[in-house]
Amino acid sequence: MRYYQPEIETMRVSELEAMQREKLQKQVRHVYANVPYYREKMQAKHVTPDDIHGVEDLYKLPLISKGDLRDTYPYGLLAVPLKDCVRIQSTSGTTGKRVIAYYTQHDLDLWEDCCARAIVAAGGTNEDVCQVAYGYGLFTGGSGLHGGSHRVGCLTLPMSSGNTDRQIQFMLDLKATILCCTPSYAAYIGEVLHERGIKPEDICLKAGIFGAEPWTEEMRREIEASLGIHAYDIYGLTETSGPGVAFECAAQNGMHICEDHFVAEIIDPETEEVLPIGSEGELVFTSLDKEAFPLLRYRTRDICRLTREKCSCGRTHIKMCKPMGRSDDMMIIRGVNVFPSQIETVLINEGYSPNYQILLDRAHNTDTLDINVELSPEWFDDTIKNISMREKNLEAALRTMLGIGPKVHLVAPKSLVRSEGKAVRVIDKRNLQ
Repeated sequence: MRYYQPEIETMRVSELEAMQREKLQKQVRHVYANVPYYREKMQAKHVTPDDIHGVEDLYKLPLISKGDLRDTYPYGLLAVPLKDCVRIQSTSGTTGKRVIAYYTQHDLDLWEDCCARAIVAAGGTNEDVCQVAYGYGLFTGGSGLHGGSHRVGCLTLPMSSGNTDRQIQFMLDLKATILCCTPSYAAYIGEVLHERGIKPEDICLKAGIFGAEPWTEEMRREIEASLGIHAYDIYGLTETSGPGVAFECAAQNGMHICEDHFVAEIIDPETEEVLPIGSEGELVFTSLDKEAFPLLRYRTRDICRLTREKCSCGRTHIKMCKPMGRSDDMMIIRGVNVFPSQIETVLINEGYSPNYQILLDRAHNTDTLDINVELSPEWFDDTIKNISMREKNLEAALRTMLGIGPKVHLVAPKSLVRSEGKAVRVIDKRNLQ
């Protein structure tokens, strides 16, 4: 078993907790002294740094959400002089103002270390060729895995997303062994390789590190089969640094959180009560040693569980399961909570591709749920009667999973737009009326 930083990744839990306690006290004082917005929120709760002795006192601190980041745009949560910052990264800003995260060189070093841990956990060494097909620029995906690949000593292919022809050419010519991108783009690359008659044994890939969007275990198996690899999950968000906050090991049953840099909590998204380990709820992160943009108790909106069960890989850091959905992306349809991951699971189990689109609308004051699903080329030649029967069978399977009945439309192969970045699965027109 290989580790990038073995003395930290296999540290005794008691030592990790002591490290977290010391770092948390220092971080709270740093934030209180340098971020007026935080200080005011803490004062409103009658909390001072002297009240925080360890992780057990985190609940006393106010929670922070993306709304706070937008309200303080662009400099309101900056905790160091701007001259000490060497980079920014940013979210897409699709739901409002962009969220800008600032980094000192120290922050970048820690982030790249976390990504290096993920690459080594996926089997990466300095003999590997790492193809980074996440987006570069303001998006954190490309920058994070690029830096981590350098730390490990891999030959790094900074491909960015898109231009699939070039991706495949370099993958073949330079014998890439590790692919880093979104899972939907990995699935698309596998689809194109199959169309060109290129078999998994014709390429040198051995592992993929996929994140930035939800994906199911069923999709993992599809990608592994199409590319002939082991597919590993990685988790992160711009607000805390980027990918590498947590990553999968060879066990492939949850992502180890880098607890020397981040403290994770699970809360009830409605009551904000802290829940015990093993409970399902919303994931909250506290950055322990970020200098420029240190977030305390940041609400990720991701729904998941944490576990302290011993891992076969030897790493001792707590694990988070694959996010089961988001508290803010959750669709409430006719009073029923629905997550896109539930729909994807049914589609793949029923033999359909993960190329689908969810359309929400409202007719006569009632929510409507339509799902466009691509047919495989061999099924597209079916008679209209057989396609109609497939739609009804799929509707029945989805009704069993979701508790409500959708309208399924089986559409022609390649008729839905492919994603070279984050896949857009849901189009909700209800807010437009």
